[in-house]
Parts: sequence; C-alpha cells; structure tokens
Amino acid sequence: MKIGIIGLPQVGKTTIFSLLTGIEVDPYSPIHQKGVAKVYDKRVDILSKMYNPKKTTYATLEFYDTPSLDPSDKKSRTQVFNMVQNADALLLVLRAFKNDSVPYPENGETAFKQLKLALDEFIFRDLEIITNRIERLENAKRKLDNREENELKLLKELAKVLENEEFLSKYELTDDQKKLISSYSLVTLRPIIIALNLDEEQFSSNSYETKEEVLELVKEYNFAYIELCGLMEKEIQELDEEERAEFLKDLGIEQTGIERLSKVVYDQLGLISFFTVGPDEVRAWTLKKGSTAVEAAGAIHSDLARGFIKAEVIKYKDLIELGSEKEVKEKGLMKLVGKEHIIEDGDIITIRFNV
Repeated sequence: MKIGIIGLPQVGKTTIFSLLTGIEVDPYSPIHQKGVAKVYDKRVDILSKMYNPKKTTYATLEFYDTPSLDPSDKKSRTQVFNMVQNADALLLVLRAFKNDSVPYPENGETAFKQLKLALDEFIFRDLEIITNRIERLENAKRKLDNREENELKLLKELAKVLENEEFLSKYELTDDQKKLISSYSLVTLRPIIIALNLDEEQFSSNSYETKEEVLELVKEYNFAYIELCGLMEKEIQELDEEERAEFLKDLGIEQTGIERLSKVVYDQLGLISFFTVGPDEVRAWTLKKGSTAVEAAGAIHSDLARGFIKAEVIKYKDLIELGSEKEVKEKGLMKLVGKEHIIEDGDIITIRFNV
C-alpha cells in the first residue's frame, strides 16, 4: 500500500516521513523520496517469542514524501499531485505546534485554516482535471461512442459536486462509474488521514487552537484523524526498548504515535493483518478486509493461490490462550477451510497446495 504525505510549508511533513521510514531527509532539498515503514504489531513480537524463528518480518507500508503544497505556486501544486497520483491514500499533515523561529504557512496560522486551504486545493485540482476532460469530449471532431457519452454525463455530475465545494467521496459511484474515471487519479476520492503535528504542551493537554473546527470537518468528510508530537516521537525513537516503555508509561499511553498511525492507516484503508508462523519465519501480511483464503495465499505467493487445496486457520487469540498449535488442534479450534473462506484480522494461516 502506498501513502502520499502532503502538507503546506513548515508543518513538519518531512519530519513525520523520517520518523515513519527512518530516512533522514533535508527538508530544503529539492529531491523528495519514498520509503518503507514497518507496521508495528505487538502480536508479531509475541509470536516471534513463541516460535523463536530465524527471521521476523513485519508488514510494511510505502510512504512518499512530497514537496510542500504551496497554494501560491502552481508548479509545486502540479508536482505534488503528480507524485501522489498512484497513492492508495493521502496523509495530510497539519501544524498546531508553536515555534517562533518557524513561520506558519501563508494564511495558515491555525490547523483549521491549513485544512481548509488543503481541501480547497484538492477540490480545485480535481475540478481542473474533470473540466479539461469535459472540454475535450465536447470538442471532439467525431461522434462519441457509448462509453464516452456515459463518461461525459458522469463528469458533468461530478463537476457540479466539486463546484459546490464538496468531495467526490460523498458521491456514491457504481463499480462501472469508478472504472470510467479510474485513470484520472482524483484526489477527492482517496481515503485521507489527517495528522495533527503538536508540541509537547499541546499533546499533554490534548488541546490546540481550532481543534473543535478541525474535528467537525474531519467528521463531515469521514477522514481518519490522529494527533502526533513530531519532536517527542523523535526523542522516543532514540530510546532503547526498556526506556521507551517507561517513557510511554509516564505519558499515560501504550503506543508511540508512529505505531498508532499504522493502525489508523489500516483502519482507514480497510486493511487487516494475517500471520504465517514457523521456525524459519514469523511474518505479518497485509490483506483487504473481506478477502478470501485463496487471496491470502496469493498475497504470500502466486504459486500458493494457483495450487491452493485448503488452508489451516488458527485464531491468534486461541493460540496465545492455549500456548501451542498442538493444544489448539486438540481443542478442535483449528479450521480446515476452502478458497472462499473469509480471512479475519489476526488469523494464523498455513496453506496446503500442489503445483
């Protein structure tokens, strides 16, 4: 899964990218990067201690660090949207933290103003794409075929939605309609996660200026939402495991912001994790919610899906409570399932196959 990180100038976007991926980036560099972030999952750690494998592998998400989204600079806007056109979701970083040496974005002195500016840019970009396509279809020097006629009709409806300053995600599209416009990479159809970058005082008090207005808009647009303190996250990452646990305990939280962000991304994208276990490797895999056993097999390797016979499925909870696969099987809690069985979050899977 690919996530594009977007933000106005000076909001700490690149700091969040560095924390997620471990890649140090000069925020003033014209070269922007992509990096892979581990999806931290305590269940992987517990399974690894149980099986003591040669290798432990977490699920991953791919993040793109983009240039600052500057509403006054059309060139930078184009560059940003080109970079995220293949992203599965967008992480929009807003700044609440106070730092006199770091100026706020122009006309973005509060998180709410930044959010409004960014959403306006998203809407304007999609309207521009759709309007250009409408003009090309209407000015075509040949008769449009049925597909193009349907596309033109749909685009005109979507243009009205955007002109009313609404996101296209509020418009209920059929599968056929989604196919008609799939090549346009429309931003206002993407899952969006709002990440508030706070200072330590704001994080401790669980408040910042315009928070109520931000949350109201988040709810209206059905965005995901998380609060982080970039500076504090950086300090946490420099601690060893024992010191980190103590630090988090003092803060009254169980997980770092980066760990919580992974879960928020999964929830917003409708993803789950399943596991494969054994002496060679304990590994977490990413799957769309509602996927079948054969699709899970395909996520591991195409040969497993092609030669799929059955899948052995154990619930993580049962394995941890009973202490071993042997006990789970003796209790009759291991299921042998076929291709169409729906895999659930936390399932531990062994694929039987023959190629």
